[in-house]
Amino acid sequence: MAQADIPVDLFNPGQVFACLGFLEAAEVLLGDAEGGFDWRDGAATRFTLRAAGDADPVAAVLAFLADAEIRAVAPAGSRQTTENSKVQIVALDDGAPFPFPDPPSPATLPAVLTVEGRSAIVIDHWGDATQRDTVKFWGGSSGYSGAARARDCLDLVKVRAVAANHAPFALSAPQTSSFRFDWRRDYIPLEVGFSPNKHGKRVTMVGFPLVEILAAIGLSNARPDRIDKLQYRYGVVQSADAGGLLPPMLLRAALGGAKLPFPHRIFWMQLGWPAQENQERCIVNVVEEPQA
Repeated sequence: MAQADIPVDLFNPGQVFACLGFLEAAEVLLGDAEGGFDWRDGAATRFTLRAAGDADPVAAVLAFLADAEIRAVAPAGSRQTTENSKVQIVALDDGAPFPFPDPPSPATLPAVLTVEGRSAIVIDHWGDATQRDTVKFWGGSSGYSGAARARDCLDLVKVRAVAANHAPFALSAPQTSSFRFDWRRDYIPLEVGFSPNKHGKRVTMVGFPLVEILAAIGLSNARPDRIDKLQYRYGVVQSADAGGLLPPMLLRAALGGAKLPFPHRIFWMQLGWPAQENQERCIVNVVEEPQA
């Protein structure tokens, strides 16, 4: 087993989701993944990741992302075409399982990350047809697809990802589209006083692509607790034993706000409408829930 730790801002929901993304990816790539948050040093909260093998698990995940190719997948007989999705669509064989009904547009087809055809990591939370919230903050059901957004995030950081293993959430790049998980990039025009979209090349929005792609992966098996369209709760947990780590199922439960028998913290995030109501949403504020 090998482990590594990285800094994380618990008041940034995207970074918390991205920590689970590291956990989910390490489970697929290496196996026996465990993780935990440690906020005992109030000025420097860390997330620790441990997985099977001798390789640094954070570096291993980043190396995979640096080499990964992204495609969208569709069920056999799907109406979706690559022409409309801006990313290649691969149709599954007859009878192959698909996580939800064929969507009305390619926007919410699952994205699959592979390296040389192996070690597939799937991102599909945005098309979830169960009772769970999709946590889809980006809009346009017939517009730019989730798979294309994931590809764009990776293209911005591929050559720099591995070198960022000590502080991956600090890696930034000019970014025109995102999943809106990292609120350091987002804005609401009315509150800022102007819209960057009105200023063309004179204003460049800087985003954090590794946070965005890893946050999307982190929502594969866990979701924050939706209160309403503009409010969510999410939680983090650390082991009761100093330095101890927890299996994925417990960190997933904690993210949804479950109160576990370990030190935990709960946060509320407030969202707003950056443009037309009931389309895209962005995070505008995060507060911590007082301990009972």
